[in-house]
Amino acid sequence: MTRMNVPPTHSNLLRIQQELEFAQEGYEILDQKREVLTTELMHMAHDAETLQQDMGELLAKAYQALARARMTMGREHVAWAALAVNKPVEVDIKYRGVMGVPVPVIEAHVEQDTMPYSLGDTLATLDSASAFFQQVIDQLPEFAELTVSAWRLAWELRKTQRRVNALEHIFIPDYEDTVAYIESELEEREREAVFRVKRLKAKQTATTVGPSGREYEQPYRDIQGGMPNRGIVD
Repeated sequence: MTRMNVPPTHSNLLRIQQELEFAQEGYEILDQKREVLTTELMHMAHDAETLQQDMGELLAKAYQALARARMTMGREHVAWAALAVNKPVEVDIKYRGVMGVPVPVIEAHVEQDTMPYSLGDTLATLDSASAFFQQVIDQLPEFAELTVSAWRLAWELRKTQRRVNALEHIFIPDYEDTVAYIESELEEREREAVFRVKRLKAKQTATTVGPSGREYEQPYRDIQGGMPNRGIVD
């Protein structure tokens, strides 16, 4: 912890206390954001992993079917049949917010023909490979959406974690240490002021109160004799 170099005054104490409350509120908000981001990231990562496994299985089946089509039809014939599939894929990308993080929402639109190539020149193995590849294409937008969203949430979570750690281990302890230091200094000053006031009052009391009173015998002059006498005249 590092105490801030500020004079120990009441104004600085109030200011730093307000900044400490603001830092604590910010820490609570960021901690809640971290929890939400962690939950969303875990869900998206799980969905993306599941979808990736499904797409991997579909791609494996698609390439196996394509290999069988090449064996039965020939590589050149399969290539000519693939040229018949030339429909473009239109992609719409929108965004939604997750704790202030923009994540994409991807929608793909493709015109699908029932049979883009001639039935007379192809075999069922090519139809099987085409169907598997089409399923992969249909799942690509969702997979891209989950992957990009997971990466963005992970990056935001990393930044949020750094801010939470900075508040928890640096800023808030520094503010607390500074507040404790200023309060201690102000209390010490108040004790010194009270001590000085008491000492001043004690001095004033000592000067106003004189020594204890004594009876003084006043001399008187004998009118007849002219000499001063003390005591009682008979």
